[in-house]
Amino acid sequence: MAKASPQFTCTECGAAHKKWAGKCDACGAWNSIVEEAPLSTGPASKTLGAAKGRRIELSTLAADEAPPPRTRSGMTEFDRVLGGGLVPASAILVGGDPGIGKSTLLLQAVANFARSGLKCLYISGEEASAQVRMRAARLGLSEAPVQLGAETNLRNILTTLEAERPDLVVIDSIQTMWADMVEAAPGSVSQVRAAAHELVTFAKTRGVSVILVGHVTKEGQIAGPRVVEHMVDTVLYFEGERGHQFRILRAVKNRFGPASEIGVFEMTGAGLAEVANPSALFLSERGQAAPGSAVFAGIEGTRPVLTEIQALVAPSSLASPRRTVVGLDSGRVSTILAVLESRCGIPFTGLDVFLNVAGGMKVLEPAADLALAASLLSAREDVALPPDLVIFGEISLSAALRPVGQAENRLKEAEKLGFSQAVAPQGTKVEGGAGMRLRKLPDLVTFVGDMFGAG
Repeated sequence: MAKASPQFTCTECGAAHKKWAGKCDACGAWNSIVEEAPLSTGPASKTLGAAKGRRIELSTLAADEAPPPRTRSGMTEFDRVLGGGLVPASAILVGGDPGIGKSTLLLQAVANFARSGLKCLYISGEEASAQVRMRAARLGLSEAPVQLGAETNLRNILTTLEAERPDLVVIDSIQTMWADMVEAAPGSVSQVRAAAHELVTFAKTRGVSVILVGHVTKEGQIAGPRVVEHMVDTVLYFEGERGHQFRILRAVKNRFGPASEIGVFEMTGAGLAEVANPSALFLSERGQAAPGSAVFAGIEGTRPVLTEIQALVAPSSLASPRRTVVGLDSGRVSTILAVLESRCGIPFTGLDVFLNVAGGMKVLEPAADLALAASLLSAREDVALPPDLVIFGEISLSAALRPVGQAENRLKEAEKLGFSQAVAPQGTKVEGGAGMRLRKLPDLVTFVGDMFGAG
C-alpha cells in the first residue's frame, strides 16, 4: 500500500500546498502553513468496494411538504434575518470583528429563546463562566433560564449535549474548540473543520439547533476553511464601525429564508437595542442641505433603507490625489469617476476625493451609482442638492442610466420620511403612482445638465 503524502494547509485562508513554505502564495500570510494528517491512508476504490451500499429513496419535485416550524425569539430584527425565526436542527454561523458585540447579541438572543420555552445551552470557549455571568447581569439577563458552560474539549461538549438534549446550543467560538482525534493546534484549519463537522452532524441527527461564533480575518472573512460556510444552513455577519453605535446583522446565506436580509441594532449601555426604522435612524443626524450630500433610496434584503452618501472634493498637492472611500465599493467609485470624466467631460484630476456613508452603513448595491455621482458633482461644484430629494439608479459605462428593481418600495419609504421628489432612470416602472414628483432621466449627461446646469 502506497504511503499517503503529507498535506500542507494555510491556517489563514485554507489553501492547500504540496510542500511547506514560509509564505502562503494565496493570501500572503507568513508562517501560516502547517502539515496536516491525510484524511485517508487507503485507496477510496477499495474502501467503497468492500461492501454494497443501500439504495436511497427518491422523490419528485412536486412532493408536498409543510414549511419547517419556527420559534421566534421576540427580537424582531434577529428573527427577520433568520427568515422568520429559528428552525429546529439548523446550523448557524455568526461572524464579526473582535469587540463588535457578537457575544452580547447571542446572549440576548439565547435568553429570549429560553424564555420562549426552548432548553438552551451557552458554551463559552473564550471566557470563564463568571465573565459570562457578569455580562448577563449587565444586560439584565441573570434570571433567564439559560444553562452555562465553559469548555473547549469537543468530546466533553458532545457528551454533555447528548446527556442534556437541549433545543439550542451556542458555541462561542468555533476557533477555540479542540478535537482530540485531530493532531493540530486549536484554531487550525483541520481543527475548525473537524469541530464544525461534528457539531453540525450532531445538530442534524439529534434535532438540536446550533449557533457557532466565528472569528474573522483582516479581510473581513470568517477565519478557517470555507467549507465550514458550506456545512451550515445560515451564515450571518455582524458589522459596524467602532465609532458608531449602529450594528448591522447581515445574512449572506440562508437555506430557510432570503439572503442579504439585514437587521439593525443600536449599541447602548444596556446591550443591543432593536431599530425598527433604520431609514429614520440613518438620516436622523442629517442637518441643513450642504454640498456633497445625497440621499440614496436603497434595498437591503426585503426592506427599503434610505442612507446619506457624503462626498468631499478638494484640491490636492500630491502627484497622485487621494481616493478615500468608507462604506462603498472603491472599484465602483473609480468607475463612476472615469465615466464622469470620459462621458460628461467633468475632470477630477488633481482633486482629492473623500466618500462616506453616514451612520456606518455599507452600500454595495449598483443602484447607488446615481446617488454617488450626484454627491461627487455636488461637492465638486459646491452646489447643495434639494433636501427633499432622493436618488437611485445604475450607471453603465456608456453613461446610460439603467432602471433597478423595487422602485415603488423605494419611493414609498422616501415618501413616508417626508421626501417629495426623486430622480431615477428613464425605464423605471412605478405601479400605483407614488405621491412624489418623479423625474426620469435617460443618461448621466442629461442628469448633469438638469441638476447642475452643465454637461
